[in-house]
Amino acid sequence: MKRWLHIAFRADIARRSVKVASIVGTILALINYGDRMLPYSLDANAWVKIATTYCVPYCVSTYASVSAILAHSAE
Repeated sequence: MKRWLHIAFRADIARRSVKVASIVGTILALINYGDRMLPYSLDANAWVKIATTYCVPYCVSTYASVSAILAHSAE
């Protein structure tokens, strides 16, 4: 677990995950909340959900990157 976390917090992994989360999170936020974004009718609850929408692709990208690195190093 310690090795996994060490890899997950590497700068290159974090940078890649932020890029993926920025793109995928924006697309998902527009799909899910686009109709409410235009008239500026988002409440605090919606903003929390949008933030979570960005966290999910970040976590998925980080997990995939770390798993690939660990699988490659095991070979």
